[in-house]
Amino acid sequence: MKLITDRLSLFDLNIDHSEFMYSLMNSPKWKEFIGDRKIQSVSDAQTYIQKIVDAPETNYWVIQSKKTHELIGVLTFMKRDYLAHFDIGFALLPEFFGNGFAFEASTALLDQIRVDKKHEQILATTLPSNKDSIQLLKKLGLSFMKEIQSNHEVLHVYSISSH
Repeated sequence: MKLITDRLSLFDLNIDHSEFMYSLMNSPKWKEFIGDRKIQSVSDAQTYIQKIVDAPETNYWVIQSKKTHELIGVLTFMKRDYLAHFDIGFALLPEFFGNGFAFEASTALLDQIRVDKKHEQILATTLPSNKDSIQLLKKLGLSFMKEIQSNHEVLHVYSISSH
């Protein structure tokens, strides 16, 4: 599925995005708030992407600037084992923070999910310390639902109805 907004094109992640994913997954904020996935080479990124592509309930879209054609981040929508519903997520390269790109991309996906009517509730998880993510989730209309433990880590779960 491809999504288009005023400033962005979002398209399915594929193996050709290995160098980009290597850079994104080794950015300081990714490691701090999402976790170190031990992606130490472009080859590791290719393996990681292939696992994503092969997982039927995992969707990653690459976010591209329509103006510059630069790849700026990813948007995710996946079913996690520890959550009852699908989870939305986002990550940008640091040089693209603060421009509203994550909000614009996430809004486009949430709008499409509402049109598709396949999901009654959408979740998001974040570390309690990730204030920027929490602020964005609230701006998107998600509300704090509960605190959970996953992999020895406390996560806050946010929720929104898709109706």
